This record gives sequence, structure tokens and C-alpha cells, in this order.
Amino acid sequence: MTFPLPLFDEYEKKEKCGLFGVWGTAEASHLCYQGLFAQQHRGQESAGIAVVDSAGGINGHMGMGLVSQVFPPRMLREDLAGNAAIGHVRYSTTGSSKLCNAQPLLRQFSMGPVAVAHNGNLINAALLRAEYERLGHIFQSTTDTEIIVHLLAKPSHLEKADPLPHVLKHLQGAFSLLFLFPDRMEACRDPWGVRPLSLGKTVEGQWCVASETCAFDAIGATFVREIEPGEIVRIDDSGIHARRFDSPPPETAHCVFEHVYFANPASKIFGQTVHTVREALGRQLAQEAPAAADYVMPMPDSGRSAALGFAKQSGIPFEEGIVPNRFVGRTFILPNQGQRDRAVAMKLNIIPDVVNGKRIILVEDSVVRGTTTRSKMRALRHAGAKEIHLRVSCPPIRHPCFYGIDFPTTTELIAHERSVEQIAQFLEVDSLAYLSLDGMLGCLRENKDAYCTACWSGNYKIPIDQPQSKFSFEREQLKMF
Repeated sequence: MTFPLPLFDEYEKKEKCGLFGVWGTAEASHLCYQGLFAQQHRGQESAGIAVVDSAGGINGHMGMGLVSQVFPPRMLREDLAGNAAIGHVRYSTTGSSKLCNAQPLLRQFSMGPVAVAHNGNLINAALLRAEYERLGHIFQSTTDTEIIVHLLAKPSHLEKADPLPHVLKHLQGAFSLLFLFPDRMEACRDPWGVRPLSLGKTVEGQWCVASETCAFDAIGATFVREIEPGEIVRIDDSGIHARRFDSPPPETAHCVFEHVYFANPASKIFGQTVHTVREALGRQLAQEAPAAADYVMPMPDSGRSAALGFAKQSGIPFEEGIVPNRFVGRTFILPNQGQRDRAVAMKLNIIPDVVNGKRIILVEDSVVRGTTTRSKMRALRHAGAKEIHLRVSCPPIRHPCFYGIDFPTTTELIAHERSVEQIAQFLEVDSLAYLSLDGMLGCLRENKDAYCTACWSGNYKIPIDQPQSKFSFEREQLKMF
């Protein structure tokens, strides 16, 4: 059986975005830089920092590339001096990868300047944008985040004593947000709690906010608590002030994929340390899908914790046989499978003395499109692996995600309408097994109804009226000319 090979970026799973903000310190831009650097795994396309400057305005710099490439030390020291800052690292899930879509978005409206940074996906973005364009609004980007600024500037909202809750109640989908105003920072999380957002405190006593708690570790701050679903936390010179803009629904929709793949193993997400959850996933996987082998081997890097759990549960030795090359840049869309295989060879170095003649249980966090995974399996075969038993620490991904993960169509998913046996044949492995949905959810602290499992189960807790593709806004613009 043959399957069509999609053209895709070398990375199979796409990070979303990472947020960081801090208030009340002259070191704001430096702390923001460090917080973003610690969350670089959440997005590598662009980075940005906006600060409240000494004149009471908002200044910012956004650029394409990694945090270390976008912000030279002199810029942080001179151009981005200020006592408050928010920052963003981006992987595009709505709007293409270009400078106009880099965040924080810095805009001016009747109440003054504002900067906005967003992690998530607004599923009603197309409807809102069409409505405002009919009213004559001009958009400067093709990202869903800009719609929030237009909502904020709406006269009927500005008439409210506290307009932000009214703005947020118009948004549908997944959103963790940071707003920076000259006199305050506002941190918000959607009522479903899809994406993580946490509150921390520095050693000097300043309040800070981050997508992941590993950012607090990077600056020596202490994790205080998660920002609750449906909550707004205002941070200003007088401290913090929490209020609600919406009541949480009967069930939350925490994204389990944060634990499976996206988050840093050292982070605490949805009340659990990521490494601990992934190790538990590996233990459960070993119980559900054992295999006879010489080694349990992780697929770097997010498969490592699960592989460790698998090895502990099975009693099979844990061995590192694949070394990632961290100095190779991103490999963009390649036109044929041979080039894709060579790209994987540059990114992952197989240790032949470890794999040659051995039966290997390879633990991977997930398989999305499959073509990169097949290239990895071919590399192991070329290095002499006798048997490859692929074990995946989550269920088969059979359905699109509309909440901020970049697999929005079924045509991109290897598991859609294909059996495990067919997938194993395509991946060229001796056996393949996925963790069951119940087994995965059993490794999590909260009740299973607290989590979003849409990409595995097809159960979309947040209704999807008009699904849109990543490049919908670009295509709509082209239709106008």
C-alpha cells in the first residue's frame, strides 16, 4: 500500500507560542529576554518584546528568527529600556511566518498605546474580521490576534468602566493573552483553560507571567499559581488584582498535547510536572504494548521521559542511540523524499555501535504526518538495527486541531482513516503500538473530562462553526485583487 507524501517542514509537530511578562523593574527587558529564551521550544519563527518606556509610552522590537538573533545585548540595554515588558515567541498557526505577524502586536488607539501577545487560536476570527472589514477597519497583519485590538478599540466597549472583559467575551477558541498598557499589564486566559498561563514572583518581589514555569526558573522567580480559566489578572504598581470575565464551563479543555509533546519537561502544566506525566505515559505504554528487545531507546527530545518510564516498567535497559544535532538550523519544505531523508540525517545522528544488530523499542511522543518518522526509521535500518518496535506515548492523531496546533486538516494526518497495521507498513517498522486514550488520561491528575482530546477522539468541546486554515486571511486578501 502506498500513501501520498505531503510536502511539509522537517518538524512534524509545531509549537504554538510562548508568552512572558514582568512589571516594575528596570531590568524588565532583560528578564523578558531570559523568559522567552527559556520558552524558545514553543516557537522559533519570530520573537518580540514591548516595554513601557521612561516617557510613559510603549516601545517594542519584533524580528524573524530566534530570541538570541532578534535581540542583541545593546538593544535590550538601550532601545528597550523600561520598567515593564511583555514578550512573545511565535510559531504561526493563523497567518503566515512574516514580520507583520510577529508579536507582541503594538498598536495605537483612542485610549493610547497597547501591546498584545497571544498564545492560542481564535475559531471565530474569520467572522469577526469580516464584520470589521465591512465597517471599514484596516488590518495590518494576517494573524487572528489583531482582531482583539479592533475589538478593544470599539466605541461601545470603551464606554464601559472596564472594557477588557467585554472584549474577551467576544472571543471563541483558545487564548492566553498578555496586554501591556502604559499603567498596567493584564494577563487573561480563556474560560476553557486550553493553553497554560502561570503567575510568578521574582526574588526582588516583582510579579511576572509566563506560558510555562520553566521561564520562572530561568530568572530565579517562584511559581505562585496558574491563572484560572476565565480570569484576568491585572498587574500594576500597586500589586495584583484578579477579576473574572467569564465563568468556567462545566468542563475545562486543557490541551493534553502540552504534556505529550509541547511543554518543557521541567515545567509544571495544569498542576503536574511534565517529566513526571511523560514518564507515567511510558510506564502505561509498556503495560499495554510490551515487546521483546535489547534496548528501549528514546526519539530525542520529547520522547526521552516516556522512554525512561517504558524502560523502568519493562525492565529492558534504557539506551541512547540517537543524538540530535542542535547546531543545524531549520530545514524548510523539501521537494522529494530523498532530500527529506538527508535532512533528517543532518538533524539526528545514529550511533551504529549501539543499534547495529539490536532489537530496539523506539519510544516516540507522537506521529502526525508520518513521513519524517519514516525517514528516522530508515536511518536506524541503515545503521544496522535488527528489529524496530515503535511505541507512541499517545493515541493515533486522527482529527484536526483548531485550537493552536498546526495540523488543521485530515489530509495531513497519517492515522486518519488508516489502521495501525497500515501505518506500521508505511513507517517500515516491525511493530507499532499507540497508547490508549484511557491509558493516557489515567496518567493525568484531573478527571478525564477536564481535558481536550479532540485530535484523538474527535470530541470538540469548543464548537467549531467555520473551520479555517492557517492561511485563510492571506487567501481572502488575494480574492480582493
